[in-house]
Amino acid sequence: MNYTYIVKCADSTLYTGWTNDLNKRIKAHNSGKGAKYTKTRRPVKLVYYEEHETKNEAMSREYAIKHLTRKEKEILIKGNGNLCGSWMVKGDMIKAGEFEKIKKLTREAKELAE
Repeated sequence: MNYTYIVKCADSTLYTGWTNDLNKRIKAHNSGKGAKYTKTRRPVKLVYYEEHETKNEAMSREYAIKHLTRKEKEILIKGNGNLCGSWMVKGDMIKAGEFEKIKKLTREAKELAE
């Protein structure tokens, strides 16, 4: 199994990554052997993850999440599938070509919800 995840760093920033061993990766982040970004922002706390069948799906989803705004990431973390689409919460892959369309629809949904 492969995972796309978001951790909250000690300075409250959010870091998104992917791995095939979630527990091992979080331990690596907290021991200073994870990403360069999290090395100086420890400890980190896992706040969100999705399961994917393939490495490519997990990497594509990581790319998509990294292009969300912080507010959009917070909505995803809170699990508000009504704004993001339930398929996002379940962890289905978003193809790169579909991302901009989905982002636009998500913004429109947020505007309607306000």
